[in-house]
Amino acid sequence: MKRLAIFDLDGTLLNTIDDLATAVNHALEVNHYPTHTIPSYRQMVGNGVRRLIERAMPAGEQSEATVDRLLADFRAYYDEHLHDLTKPYPGIVELLAELERREVALAVASNKYESAVKRLISNFFAERKFVAVCGNVEGIPTKPDPSIVFRILGEHPTPKAEVIYVGDSAVDMETARRAGVTSVGVTWGFRPERELTAAYADHIITSAAELLELL
Repeated sequence: MKRLAIFDLDGTLLNTIDDLATAVNHALEVNHYPTHTIPSYRQMVGNGVRRLIERAMPAGEQSEATVDRLLADFRAYYDEHLHDLTKPYPGIVELLAELERREVALAVASNKYESAVKRLISNFFAERKFVAVCGNVEGIPTKPDPSIVFRILGEHPTPKAEVIYVGDSAVDMETARRAGVTSVGVTWGFRPERELTAAYADHIITSAAELLELL
């Protein structure tokens, strides 16, 4: 029986790609770099905002100072527009309510900077009680390093056998593997199913309701 469900955020709970892409394109544009189509960002996200900025920049332009400047421009814009177009994936609101009804604790583990993670969770899932909402913070490595999972387990101690980790990418599947917890890949996010298969996901689901069958 699973007693704790840890969710990735972007591409798992929320479809954030439009707002992320728009914010990165804003940062690129104000710094006189070419922008990208929104669909192309699906392959750039997943390793934190700094890595996203680096991937979006032209090759050879990623000096630390330049990335820092674009990152500041991104955050200034994104903090004002982080949920303009973002929305929960179908069935997510109902899934979280049912998990809570079944007394399965809820947590979030994201590579996005933590203040944005907390604001998004508060905006879209205010009725739910999360035992931990964790994003990227200075001094803690990003996923697939499992530190964020261990941080959650420190805040809400749970045997690893009773933990399920849900995400949409190979990064998430590797995070779960390194942490020693069950991984569930979702096909509605930013990455194709073949990536989840190649990353040895313990389970792959195509709808939110299917997660209930794995508890």
